[in-house]
Amino acid sequence: MRFLIESLNDDGYLEDSFETLAESLAGDDVEQCEELVHRFQVALGLLQSLEPTGVGARDLGECLRLQLQAIPADSEERAAVRQTALAICKQPLELLAKRDVKRLVPAIGATEHEVKLAIALIARLEPKPGRRFIDVERNVVVPDVLVTASGVDRQGLPQFRAMLNPEVMPRLKVNDIYANALKGSKGDSHAGLQQRLQEARWMIKNIQQRFDTILRVSNAITQRQRSFFIHGELAMKPMVLREIAEELGLHESTISRVTTAKYMHTPYGTYELKYFFGSGLGTDSGNNASSTAVRALIKQLIASENPKKPLSDNQLSDMLKEQGIDCARRTVAKYREALRIAPTNLRKTL
Repeated sequence: MRFLIESLNDDGYLEDSFETLAESLAGDDVEQCEELVHRFQVALGLLQSLEPTGVGARDLGECLRLQLQAIPADSEERAAVRQTALAICKQPLELLAKRDVKRLVPAIGATEHEVKLAIALIARLEPKPGRRFIDVERNVVVPDVLVTASGVDRQGLPQFRAMLNPEVMPRLKVNDIYANALKGSKGDSHAGLQQRLQEARWMIKNIQQRFDTILRVSNAITQRQRSFFIHGELAMKPMVLREIAEELGLHESTISRVTTAKYMHTPYGTYELKYFFGSGLGTDSGNNASSTAVRALIKQLIASENPKKPLSDNQLSDMLKEQGIDCARRTVAKYREALRIAPTNLRKTL
């Protein structure tokens, strides 16, 4: 069983077939492979009896069925709902994903009310039983830049400044003992060492210049996006790479390179420097609204919607227009998908 546990993916599923697992251990020995497959079949029953319920499933349908079977049927009503849910999980899962009640009713021979109750029960299950045990440390981002408050301006609004994170700064230097020993030396061999010494100093200087550029860009972002640091992402302003490049006298490609995979810690969380750049959408006031702010507003509107009557992309577009933001339905759909928010039919609560 230990081998099966070690073969689980991050979600708690056993993706590989018994035959594949057996061949990885026994190779071309057919007899031994058959013996291992038999042992795996026995071990899988033990594995699937462990917590969290659903672990060791081969697919989503089996995962849901294991969890449903573990629910106590302490009343006739609960037993009936559980039985209907089990029947639904044996159907093509696309019907469940789309909450296609009309097709599920004749497929499993249940009433519309029974199907809706069963779908509501399935929605409370965990589709990825292993994800809470994933090593989250490997996904932790160490910010390159830290943004802190640095007093207030004449209007009493907070000011911010960026500083490099000491934890990511490389501690590089040329050893003085070796450098001094080479100063008075002569000969071809020492000339080669002198060249290596100079190359080391250039490398340290280039690294320092790179971090200086990161800091300059970060401070420029902090100043231009001060509203974000005060009010959050709804106050984000439109900004493109060219603006920062022109302000700092650098090439646009340099700004692109510096802001890629470099992170800034802010009062609202840690973000990639690229996050602060975004195009603008027209508003009734004649100004532009940042696409980041518009996405945040869409997320806010959906979070406060009636789950029984979720907002369509057209409705969201109209609501944005009511707030003076010209955002077409296609753009709303694109932003919603970027936020990983399901379409209307999948957000609806039965």
